[in-house]
Amino acid sequence: MKFRTFSHRHALQILENTKEYSELLREIFESLENVTEERLIEHFQYNYEVPGKAKKSISESINKLLKSELVIAGWRVEAPIFRDADFGEGKWRLDFAKSCKLPASDSRPYGDADQTGISMEVAFNHSGSIAWNLLKPVLASELNHVEKAIQTSVGVVVTATRALQEAGGFDGAIGVYEDYVSHLIPLRDVLTVPILIIGLEAPETFVMRHEKRGTTTYGLISKN
Repeated sequence: MKFRTFSHRHALQILENTKEYSELLREIFESLENVTEERLIEHFQYNYEVPGKAKKSISESINKLLKSELVIAGWRVEAPIFRDADFGEGKWRLDFAKSCKLPASDSRPYGDADQTGISMEVAFNHSGSIAWNLLKPVLASELNHVEKAIQTSVGVVVTATRALQEAGGFDGAIGVYEDYVSHLIPLRDVLTVPILIIGLEAPETFVMRHEKRGTTTYGLISKN
């Protein structure tokens, strides 16, 4: 998939110019690029254009294909932020995370030399969750009185652009790339760690159309 980026607190500069981070960034970018339109079409038509499994958008196909790519690259899935079992449920977990070790001379201000890394959220949910999706990388990066299960120092949030929202059959209430970028302004003093926002672009070879069949609305791929 094609995408655009927006940097909060120089995230892209840090990720590109720190060797250990740049390797993780390459894995993210390559994973996104490997989710091709051909694979999306095949995955969606095989899994969701069938009775009983209807989906209105391509979000599930994006999630599953991207997850498979990141798992191959060694990323942790549903990584807990805290060790405490009281904070182990889904809302206290990162979609993906991967650790790396920085040389001591490079460890500040990006994280601890013994353990640092990137936390990653793939966010196609309601716009009301934008602030929380942006805050989770901060919780994973900052010191906390609750014992941490993972320590990262840079966050990445992958979401849909408004163009993908429209072409991909997404609900009109989801938070999109443009919304995430605008939230960074009032939340700047709260979002104390570098965060890279990645906006997925609309496909060039197809759009989603909706068709009502009985009581069920199907998403159907219509090739350009």
